Amino acid sequence: MSQINIFTDNIYEGWAVDEKDVIEKTRSMLEFYISDIGEKSCLFGKEYESLTLDIVFCDSEKTHELNRDYRDKDYPADIITFAIFADDENSFIFDGDINLGEIVIALDKVIDGANKDISKSKNREQELFFLISHGLMHLLGFDHQSEEEYNFVIAEQKKALESIEYDKI
Repeated sequence: MSQINIFTDNIYEGWAVDEKDVIEKTRSMLEFYISDIGEKSCLFGKEYESLTLDIVFCDSEKTHELNRDYRDKDYPADIITFAIFADDENSFIFDGDINLGEIVIALDKVIDGANKDISKSKNREQELFFLISHGLMHLLGFDHQSEEEYNFVIAEQKKALESIEYDKI
């Protein structure tokens, strides 16, 4: 397995996310995805020594700004993914490293989402890892424009989350 470099930055003051745990679980989910669906991802056929990605934790004001400035959408999002490698056909591998991109997560929306999901007993950490698993799918080149694509993404997310014992988080 190639080296996986995950960098985190938390600029949201309302939740001191356990970044070490996030990095560990994100690495495990990415390894799962590579072994399970790597041949269908943007990594297929590429030679690389390492993968790199960033996760930024912020608030919904920041995701609203990013959505407006980069995606022409005027609303705050719980997650925005900038899939650098998957979305650019001119992407390159620099010194054996593939920069997959960046996952930006609004932690205030994660907290709100977990609070609204009381009937399903999803806590904020579970909500967070659900979003990270979704962002990883986008970084690997998967989208969900059709119902079939959506079902595939969700099914793979469920498997990746099981791989990190999501129900015990």
